[in-house]
Amino acid sequence: MDGLARLRLARTEGVGHVMHGRLLARHGTPEAALEALGRRAFPRDAALREMEGLAALGAHLLFLGEEDYPPLLALLEDAPLVLAARGDLAAFGRRGVALVGARNASGTGRRFAEDLADALAVRDICVVSGLARGIDTAAHTGALRSGTTIAAVAGGLDRPYPRENAALQERIAAEGGLVLSEAPLGTAPLARHFPRRNRIVAGLSLGVVVIEAALQSGTLITARLAAEAGRELFAVPGHPLDPRSRGSNDLIRRGARLTETVEDILLHLPEAPAEAPLFRMPLLAELPEEPAEEPPPASDAAAQVIEMMGSTPIAVDELGRRCQLSAPRLSALLLELEMAGRIETLPGNRVALA
Repeated sequence: MDGLARLRLARTEGVGHVMHGRLLARHGTPEAALEALGRRAFPRDAALREMEGLAALGAHLLFLGEEDYPPLLALLEDAPLVLAARGDLAAFGRRGVALVGARNASGTGRRFAEDLADALAVRDICVVSGLARGIDTAAHTGALRSGTTIAAVAGGLDRPYPRENAALQERIAAEGGLVLSEAPLGTAPLARHFPRRNRIVAGLSLGVVVIEAALQSGTLITARLAAEAGRELFAVPGHPLDPRSRGSNDLIRRGARLTETVEDILLHLPEAPAEAPLFRMPLLAELPEEPAEEPPPASDAAAQVIEMMGSTPIAVDELGRRCQLSAPRLSALLLELEMAGRIETLPGNRVALA
């Protein structure tokens, strides 16, 4: 398939995972889908500039559904449509374990993360993390002693964050590792980008190890996403008086594997993800997002569809019966409403107000 067309479709505002699949199913090719989108489609010149910028960095694009896309990540319901990758794709061929934790980690926590990452790398396991300060930095550094590592970043590949990790990012790409980003070049890492980065860290891994995490921290978002994706969850116990350990201790209380040595991980690391969540975690408050733009007005037929919907998901077939609309007409209206950000499509052929 044409990489330029696939990139434009993936970058088009309002085209998420579900919408992308529906557009391709309806129109057959990315080129035909772009033609149907018309002026709403991502500009061709902007996509060309991104591809040229990636080539200048020695990076390239990975598209969902293609052979070089990471197979574990592709199992997620909301897997990224496109990833920018810099480094050696052979890292995807190794079993992955994520090490995540506090940015303000203790010296003991950092040393433990670095040694644990080294012990995993010696056993040909790829260490995955998010290139943040603290535990993430220690994990990448330790893995590079004896093996390889994958860093998923929140901003564009040309916007290292934090700045002091720019050299580490270069080293990962140069020494057999990989740096991945879902964001276009030039994207500054904002708060709303980090939970999406966290799902990539969890999705690339067979297991996630939490080392020092406060309650209601971003690290626990990664833990929740890992549990929901059926990935094994490990946690390192910490001192009960240290607030940086309250989240990781709570994970152990809820069923995460208590982890003190690399053997505690290897003993329970599966060959493939579980089909169902290993245990349930309460919904954690995610980082704030920017307010959405005011939605455009809907047509009379679309307004009728919206009136029949609520925040509770409803089956598309049931919605069609209530609105007395034909299946093709309803499908077209739902596509328009989803593109406008008014509704969202959910698994099981259900829809709900956004």
